[in-house]
Parts: sequence; structure tokens; C-alpha cells
Amino acid sequence: MSISNLLAVVAALIHVYIFVLESFRWEHPKTLKTFRMSADQARISNDLAFNQGFYNLFLALAIVVGLLTNQKILLQYGMASILAAAVVLIVRKPKMLRGAMIQGLPAALYFIVQAL
Repeated sequence: MSISNLLAVVAALIHVYIFVLESFRWEHPKTLKTFRMSADQARISNDLAFNQGFYNLFLALAIVVGLLTNQKILLQYGMASILAAAVVLIVRKPKMLRGAMIQGLPAALYFIVQAL
């Protein structure tokens, strides 16, 4: 497996994990801490988080399908979407830099390795 494909797998796994947090563990105390929110904020945004979790799952699936079928454009779309979302998070909420880095670093490294 190439380094870029390994980075894609890491990105997909991270987004499956985010899917679980957002869609099934949104109001759990550990998730509250991870996303820096109160129990009230989580309760109010539960439906939105559930939906957003599925977006993250679909990004992960695009990456996995792209890898398994050798559909480079699908793989690159998934990775570019992840990278763009990380940039949006940094711009919109700079205090979430750590989360944005966890989310976006594998995708950024993927593109760097692809360029070499």
C-alpha cells in the first residue's frame, strides 16, 4: 500500500469515528468535551449533529470506494472535501484548531505526497 493510500485510509477511519460521535454519542460527556460544548448545546443540536455525522460517513465511503475501485477522482474528491472542511473549521472557529488538524492533516499530507 502506498503512503498516499495509507493516509486516505487514516482519513476515512477518522471520519467513521466522527460519524459515530456525531450520530450516536453526541450527548455523551466525552463527546461534549471533544466538541467543547455544554449538555444543553448538544441537546439542541442533536438532530443537526446526527445528519452531519452521516456526511462524514459518506466522505469516508467515497474514499474507501475510490481506493477499492481505483477511482482516483472519487478518492481525491473525498480527500479535498475533508481538507476544505478542516480549513472552514479553522477559519470559523480557531479554538477548534486541534480538531481541524486531526480532521484535515491526513488529507493535506495525502495531497503533498501525491505532488511529490
